[in-house]
Amino acid sequence: MSAPTRPRTQTALARAVRRFFTEYLPGQRGLSAHTVHSYRDTLVLFLRFTATDARCKIERLDLGDVTADRVIAFLKHLETERHNSIATRNARLAGVHTFVRFLCGAHPDSLAPLQAVLAIPFKRGAHELPMEYFERDEIAAFLGSIARGTTRGARDYALFALLFNTGARVQEILNVRVSDVRLDPPHHVRLTGKGNRVRLCPIWPGTAKLLRAYVESERIADGNATATYLFSNQRGEPLTRFGVRYLLRRYLAAATAAAPTLKGKRLHPHSLRHTTAIHLLKAGVDFATIGQWLGHASLNTTMRYARADLDLKRAALSQAFPGALAPPSAGQVRIDSADLVGWLRRL
Repeated sequence: MSAPTRPRTQTALARAVRRFFTEYLPGQRGLSAHTVHSYRDTLVLFLRFTATDARCKIERLDLGDVTADRVIAFLKHLETERHNSIATRNARLAGVHTFVRFLCGAHPDSLAPLQAVLAIPFKRGAHELPMEYFERDEIAAFLGSIARGTTRGARDYALFALLFNTGARVQEILNVRVSDVRLDPPHHVRLTGKGNRVRLCPIWPGTAKLLRAYVESERIADGNATATYLFSNQRGEPLTRFGVRYLLRRYLAAATAAAPTLKGKRLHPHSLRHTTAIHLLKAGVDFATIGQWLGHASLNTTMRYARADLDLKRAALSQAFPGALAPPSAGQVRIDSADLVGWLRRL
């Protein structure tokens, strides 16, 4: 069966998508570029699915193609075909809801079918997965798997060392320009986080020395330092989050020989951020400082790391009940041989 004929002029949906990303999100909502990209990824997935389901090209889609039944089918596709978690499914639905609310204001004549989309509920059961992070020996094995003698290896080593040092979100590091890094004391890097909030994050002297050698060897500071990205690909374009994910998997595979524990972990680029937070916490840094370091808007976000680490839980338990929970010495254990079974049951 041939695909239905659609008009070749720009549709109302196409115009709405353009306004959503060029006017509404950055202008009226004031969202950061990273958040806008997240909405973009969601809408790209939805439009591709809708075009396939409607048997037409994406540019031919119109407002009538955005229906509750289609959104429900899209969510099912995410779970069954793309194997997304419930949390990811709910995040995609939240992005669709934001776009549909914008459509409601721009096209009140289509309010009824759009309201049906907004009525689609979030799915319960999105349990938080255990937080995976690198232990100290795993960090050493991972960085040791990078061949620093090559041009690409020097870039990758500097990239991951800076990620471990700062605990920054991957996109925050990829947006760093040469002018954002201070390589003289006091060493720091300027990061732009969510909501376009700017923060200064300290870097260790060793990291600053590493970055200076990388910048000078690659001669990336010879041009306009304000416009030159610190990390770029072979074509001179900024690295992407997908590129970092590829590099992480590549070096993880090489590092498992030196650190076999890496094989059983589900590590992703955001795990580097978890690693920094956990190790700062283990070093005794207070939650407020860690929250400022990581650019958290709420202290509740930082508190998640205290719940994630088992060593911290053990330490807290021993401090709360040091005597009551300590194992008894041999002299303290007294068992009446006549009531041995009863003692075992009470144990």
